[in-house]
Amino acid sequence: MLPTAAVSGWYFAHPDSQYFVVGRVTREQVEDYARRKGWTLAEAERWLAPNLDYDPE
Repeated sequence: MLPTAAVSGWYFAHPDSQYFVVGRVTREQVEDYARRKGWTLAEAERWLAPNLDYDPE
């Protein structure tokens, strides 16, 4: 496709379709995620900031 920044796709819809929402992430979940990824807590909080259920200190 030209230009290379162009986007195309097939979009399907159905009246009975349902969508899900990603819930807020608790501190305990972030600590576990950071441990499994080998990240610091601050690093995980930075990447997950829009979804945090708490205010990082």
